[in-house]
This record gives sequence, structure tokens and C-alpha cells, in this order.
Amino acid sequence: MKFLFDLFPVILFFIAFKFAGIFVATAVAIAATFAQIGWLWFRGRKIDTMLWVSLGIITVFGGLTLALQDETFIKWKPTILYWAFAITLSGGILIFKRNLIRTLLGEQMTLPEPTWNALNWSWVGFFVFMGALNLAVAYNFSTDDWVNFKLFGGMGLMLVFVIAQGLLLSKYVEEKN
Repeated sequence: MKFLFDLFPVILFFIAFKFAGIFVATAVAIAATFAQIGWLWFRGRKIDTMLWVSLGIITVFGGLTLALQDETFIKWKPTILYWAFAITLSGGILIFKRNLIRTLLGEQMTLPEPTWNALNWSWVGFFVFMGALNLAVAYNFSTDDWVNFKLFGGMGLMLVFVIAQGLLLSKYVEEKN
């Protein structure tokens, strides 16, 4: 259910784009992200840092898209978000000597230190790749193709990557009797 909640702005963006175009879809995505945070706040739930970062990026790049009536800015939004994640994960290791993937998942699984490092760097690589791929699609295909890629291609690649990570990590899962 959390997965669908996280996809809420993207799904609404996709639907709004199909019915009303890129500028209405951009406004809908901004409003949907504010609604997500409002819902979590109203329910007394913790608002993840990632959601705050996403709100900031969608507000800035979506706002520029609407103010300047230029869809280029909203097309950059996924790349900026992906690269921000890559920089954060890299900075955690290189600057702060802290593996943020381990911080997130350490209570759920026990892995050897080299595996934690490989996992962190594989996510960095994935996010760098996804950012570059988003730009390649944005600049070489129609806006309609980019919107379809954003929902189906981006989410599909993320799903494949997560499943591949799960398969690689499955040898470390211990069954409890």
C-alpha cells in the first residue's frame, strides 16, 4: 500500500497529462505531493526526508515549468531527484563514512561489510543511470513518450532492479524456526 501511496503523484501526473496536457499535469503533481505530506501530517505520521526532497524538487521545477510555460523543467525533475539520491548515497560513504543503505536496512538484514558497500554503490550506479536515461528519453522522444516512460519505464526498471537486488541478497536471509 505504501508503494501506491508513493506513486500517487506520478499516477495523477500521468492521468492529468493524458486528459489535459503537460502543464495541468505538472500542477496536479505539485498539488498531489502537497496532499501526500498534508495527509501524513494530518494522520500524525512521520514524513520521510525523501518526500520533503521530492516536494522541493517538484515545486521548483514544476513551478518553473508553469511560470515559463516550458516543459523542459519538469522533464529534468526525475533526473535531479535520481542524482540527488546518488550524491547523498555517495556522500554518505565518501564524506561521512556512513553507508546509508545499511542505515536504512541494517535492522532488517545482516550482511558482510563488503556486501553493504556493494549494495550502496549499486544503488548509486542505478540512480546515475536512471537520471541519464531520463534525459535521453526527454530529449530524444516526444513528451507523450517521456510521460509513458516516466510511469512505466522508470517504475519497471526500478522493479527489475529491486528484484535483482533481492535475488542477490537472498543468500543472506536466515529462516527463523
